[in-house]
Amino acid sequence: MQHENPHPSVPTTLAPLRNQVFRSIWISTQISSLGWLVQTVAISWLMVTISASDLLVALVQAASTLPVFFLSILAGAIADNFSRRWVMFAGHCLIALASTTLMVSVGLGFVHPWLILGLGFLAGCGFALTDPAWHASVGDILHKRDIPAAVTLMSVGYNIVRSVGPALGGVILAFFGPLAAFALAALSDVAPLSAIWRTKWQVRSSPLPRERMTMAIHDGVRFTVISLEIRSAIARAALFGLASMSILALLPLVVRDKLASGPIVYGILLAGFGIGAFIAGMSNGFLRRITSQNRLVAFASVACAACCLLALTSSVAVAAIFMALGGAGWLITWTGIDVSVQLASPRWVVGRTLSIYYALSAGGMAAGSWIWGSVAQNYSLTWALEGAAGALLLVAAAGILLPIRPWEETDQESSDFPAPELALDLKPRSGPIVAKVDYFISEKNIDAFLGCMRTKRHALSRAGARNWTLQRNIQTPSVWTETFRTPTWMDFLRLNHRLTAADKEADEHLLALHDGELPPHTVLSIERTTEAARTRSTVFSRPPR
Repeated sequence: MQHENPHPSVPTTLAPLRNQVFRSIWISTQISSLGWLVQTVAISWLMVTISASDLLVALVQAASTLPVFFLSILAGAIADNFSRRWVMFAGHCLIALASTTLMVSVGLGFVHPWLILGLGFLAGCGFALTDPAWHASVGDILHKRDIPAAVTLMSVGYNIVRSVGPALGGVILAFFGPLAAFALAALSDVAPLSAIWRTKWQVRSSPLPRERMTMAIHDGVRFTVISLEIRSAIARAALFGLASMSILALLPLVVRDKLASGPIVYGILLAGFGIGAFIAGMSNGFLRRITSQNRLVAFASVACAACCLLALTSSVAVAAIFMALGGAGWLITWTGIDVSVQLASPRWVVGRTLSIYYALSAGGMAAGSWIWGSVAQNYSLTWALEGAAGALLLVAAAGILLPIRPWEETDQESSDFPAPELALDLKPRSGPIVAKVDYFISEKNIDAFLGCMRTKRHALSRAGARNWTLQRNIQTPSVWTETFRTPTWMDFLRLNHRLTAADKEADEHLLALHDGELPPHTVLSIERTTEAARTRSTVFSRPPR
């Protein structure tokens, strides 16, 4: 694993490109994105020409984002339990299949709105598999300090391509027709498949067997729900996606109805969106130094609200300026939230937390496409964009209740855990397991002790502990007992392997507060009921820490 950066003088945003594995996949991804954006322009405009329904036009964007909502959580569990490299490869195979099928169907003259939406859905399934695995792999390929730069670079790279791809798509569509655009998209899918096939990177493997998918999904959802900083970031993303998707979903209608133009202008406006995102990405480091991440994301929502004012202009130049504002807000928001989720997630669960983030943000975008498309169809295009602008201002204000936490670089690698010696021959599914730890705490240290225990409870609960309690002995008040359960012995081992160095800092503070002659002693038990064949309760101890 190539973590060290021997070139400290390299600008922060470009530093990850020194890593050969990251650089190879990043470049191939930009090539694939170029083809995808050309194809997106062709699909959107093709839908405008073959369908009179404003809702079907808006659903072009929803078709590729809806699978992310339905499949991302499963894809995140797959990314955390299988080779992320091969998961990425499988996802790109689905995208290539969708592009090739679309090219062949257009070449044969078979074009139908529902076929277009169906193939967009298939490509969305590929993205649902690929994105969590690729973003989770960034932490495997690069040092943690380079993750913000890498995520920014991935967004900037995509938006550089966004500056060129739509305009190129408009030119190809205008002069060569949709078949040429779809052929270019199918050909571009070869690049990421080749790069992933040729490159390899090391991932720290777990000594424990692979989790069952249902349990992996459950643990990922549990971790996300318990983690306040991740929960706030994901909620903010879903709201932003719902409101901001109006810009891209309704843009073909703006070009056709407000600007009375064709595919070239549509490509130019999307290029303006990409240029704004590129400028914001290159300035992201400077912007983070002068204001907090939470304020930056709020300002980005305001910029996207301003972008919705393009409904009030009939000038292509003015509309392009508005689109640049929207592109800047779009990149700052998604980059800030993506990095916040990554840095708040330990390596064992990062694929799942990212997938939940992608699922809910994609769900918000799919819902936004439908809502704003329905408003445009039933009322007016101006009403739809003005309503979206108001919603974006509310999203900016939501930062008060759902703040994006400052980025912190902490050790999120799982720690080694030597399994305790047992007096019983336990099977992996033996359980439930009960762990008890006794502490001797003086009266003057109780407040500090309770603060440490709150931190420990949070860490253990996120890692899988159930029914955590803290009891004080009413006969010997200086004795406090921490208790928690896991469903099986294997779950107990997983819990301890999942705890990071940052999670275990509370143990060091507790040890300093403990007044006993010996360190706190963990007693492990396996629960038995009176109806079981073996009724004897068995207790075994773990050596003092």
